[in-house]
Amino acid sequence: MSRSAEFTSTIVGEPEVVEDRSAVNADLAASDDWQSLKDAARDIRPLQIKDGSIPDPAHHADAARYVEAIATAALNFREVFPHDDAYLEAVATDFRRWAAEGFGVPDFLDSLLAFQPQLDRVDGLRHLVVFPMYTQNGSTDRLVEAVLIEVLWPEFIDELQAGDYSNALFVPIRFIDFTDGYDTNAAVLFPESVAMRAIPTFTWGAIFADREAARFRRVLGAAAEITRLELPADAARLLDDQRLAEETFVMWDLIHDRTHMRGDLPFDPFMIKQRMPFFLYSLEELRCDLTAFREAVRLERADDTDDVTRDRAKLVQYAVIFDRNFRFAITGSRVRNYDGLGGQLLFAWLHQHHVLHWTDTALTIDWDEIPDVVIALGKEIDDLYWASIDRPKAAHWLAAYDLVSATLTPHPASRWAVRDLPLDGPPKGLTDAVMDDEFPLSMFYEALSKKMATVIESTSGITA
Repeated sequence: MSRSAEFTSTIVGEPEVVEDRSAVNADLAASDDWQSLKDAARDIRPLQIKDGSIPDPAHHADAARYVEAIATAALNFREVFPHDDAYLEAVATDFRRWAAEGFGVPDFLDSLLAFQPQLDRVDGLRHLVVFPMYTQNGSTDRLVEAVLIEVLWPEFIDELQAGDYSNALFVPIRFIDFTDGYDTNAAVLFPESVAMRAIPTFTWGAIFADREAARFRRVLGAAAEITRLELPADAARLLDDQRLAEETFVMWDLIHDRTHMRGDLPFDPFMIKQRMPFFLYSLEELRCDLTAFREAVRLERADDTDDVTRDRAKLVQYAVIFDRNFRFAITGSRVRNYDGLGGQLLFAWLHQHHVLHWTDTALTIDWDEIPDVVIALGKEIDDLYWASIDRPKAAHWLAAYDLVSATLTPHPASRWAVRDLPLDGPPKGLTDAVMDDEFPLSMFYEALSKKMATVIESTSGITA
């Protein structure tokens, strides 16, 4: 009998009543089936090329052994995860078909359609997920990846989702264990990353709240020390309590995620491949975060908000400010870094509206005034979107650039800043004219990034 079968009765049924989840998860990660699957995934990855196929026939015999180990382990997990029985059957079939057909470009559409984690958002419910896939902020190659995950679904989130913040696709999760592609900055599990023959209507998207919370806590602690920022008591609680930070990020992500397709949208804003100037993606991601901030303020101020939701709503506001200012702005390369630009924009907006101060080499924030100033930036973006519904694409892009450059200083060599642009040609010419680092880091951020680089690098692969 496999090790997984030995503890099946411990974790099947009602995960919310398990007294020691960490011990159960440790047993799961140490199980023979998981270790066999993880080893096989590790060994098959070097045989794959970018599209996920294994073109060299000399590797097929080894690949077939690895595939069979993955399929066998997945089927054994049916005893542990009966709620995923159909998916585990389908994924084993897809792996074996891939091998039988000669390891061409993998097609896992059938098993992807069978995996529906959004239907059972139960706190503590666990899943095995294994596909040939790429990982955002990890690898762009469709290699075999596997993750053991646990759903995070606090009671107050269930109430929010059932009310004004419905988001049937949103699945917040926590790592139990993972393969190499997730030993990176990747913090999402999206179905569109899976290798498949056709693009279905996607019904879920999962975000690793534990990774978001853990790296936030590490970065915030270091940044507060470096900038001599005195944290408010509530914000300091986030540094001390991983679970509290996770719940805060679940609330933030719930509202952020649903915002992408809500509002006066002049275009379909949420596209994986950048077809527009990167600053437009900066504004879209920032719009969603500022919407989460605004709604958190509303919930905190509302008379009928329960105590737990009110508390998490206050913490969401701190999380948005600190994560955007301290991590987003200086994480990643300076090549079309749209999240970085959004962080820079928020920081500069707060500074220029005199609620954030860098004086005597210390950072201070006027917290009582912060909400209205942040909400005002969100309104600027909302107004841009509303007006742009009636504008041609190029005019919308120019207006968006004006919004950003009214607060951030463009690169001195920018063609956009002086309107030296091919306005009579196709939109691609405008996109190509944007510099890789159209809005360089300020002197403040240049200095901060040097002091924070080691800390930020240390968060790759971090979990709770």
